[in-house]
Amino acid sequence: QVQLVESGGGLVQAGGSLRLSCAASGRTFSRYAVGWLRQAPGKQREFVAAISGSGSSTYYADSVKGRFTVSRDNAKNTVHLQMNSLKPEDTAVYYCAAGPGVVFNTNYNYWGQGTQVTVSS
Repeated sequence: QVQLVESGGGLVQAGGSLRLSCAASGRTFSRYAVGWLRQAPGKQREFVAAISGSGSSTYYADSVKGRFTVSRDNAKNTVHLQMNSLKPEDTAVYYCAAGPGVVFNTNYNYWGQGTQVTVSS
């Protein structure tokens, strides 16, 4: 079992930055890939970024490539999503999720409760 708790969301102006954190429980956290997904009002949940269990591989949606960076610290059981050059279209509830491997959809086994990110124009 893995429990995930996101933090770091908030309101920011376009062009600004936010850093989301995902804190995980469990001693085997390094065995899990972690994904960040987001869901805007009226839209389906979509893949944003993911990182392998070791942290050696990262993946990004085209819409955030070059602006967002995912990283992890397995000693602290945390994963971060650094979001720069934010746009109003990045407004959504952001979720971290964990599973045995990286997937580019919602097929993760464990989910956090989500954190709201609002980007004003």
